[in-house]
Amino acid sequence: MAVPKINKDACVGCEACVGVCPVEVFTMVDGKADPTNADACVECGACVDACPVSCITLV
Repeated sequence: MAVPKINKDACVGCEACVGVCPVEVFTMVDGKADPTNADACVECGACVDACPVSCITLV
């Protein structure tokens, strides 16, 4: 099962992924998205599509 991975250097802290994730995988840590609940990921790809800087991948 794939889980979201964040490129923290590219993340701009917009919280788009936080808002679109249907299972609340993401929280904000130090102004950056963090997949703190990655095991809950349902691989819908909404976070990947919502990220304006393409810093999220499912791996």
